[in-house]
Parts: sequence; C-alpha cells; structure tokens
Amino acid sequence: MAAGRVETPLAFAPDHPAFEGHFPGTPILPGVAILAEVLAAIEAATARGPQEWEVSNAKFLVPVGPGTALTLIHQATETGGVRFEVRSPEALVASGLLARRKP
Repeated sequence: MAAGRVETPLAFAPDHPAFEGHFPGTPILPGVAILAEVLAAIEAATARGPQEWEVSNAKFLVPVGPGTALTLIHQATETGGVRFEVRSPEALVASGLLARRKP
C-alpha cells in the first residue's frame, strides 16, 4: 500500500471469547472477529458509521492463533472506499475492500 496509509494494531487477548470452541485443541480466530475489528478501526479513523460501508470483498488467508500480534493497514481509494490488509509479523492474514454504501 502507498502513501496515505494508516496502521493500527489489533489486539485479541489469548483468552478472547472468539477462540472458545473454534477449534478445540487448535484455537483460531474466526474471520468475522477480525473483520469486526477492521470495521471498528476504520470507522474510528474515518468518522463514518457502519451504515455507510459495505464489504465489497474480504479474504482470510492465514489462520490466526491466540497471542498473534496483528496490524491493520488501510487507505482510502479513489472511489471513496477503503482497501485494507491485516498482517501478522510473519504473513498477510486478511485483505479486502470496503465500499461506500450507496444511498
């Protein structure tokens, strides 16, 4: 990602409820939990509420275990949307695009 990008750490405690039962013995963070934090951080950064966004696409590429440090990187697109990536120290974990919801 180029200029104008914003980096935000995402924190999920090792005992976060999302890990519970997903999957016993080998817990991983559900994609919906990652996406919820992405949306909250982008909403805070842009002062646009959830009703103004739609998820145009989202890909979850690597499982995230308890205690994994994550960083959200996002930037505005020319069309008013936001492209995002979630990275761990080792890999690209997720990526996607939020589009501005049409009235």
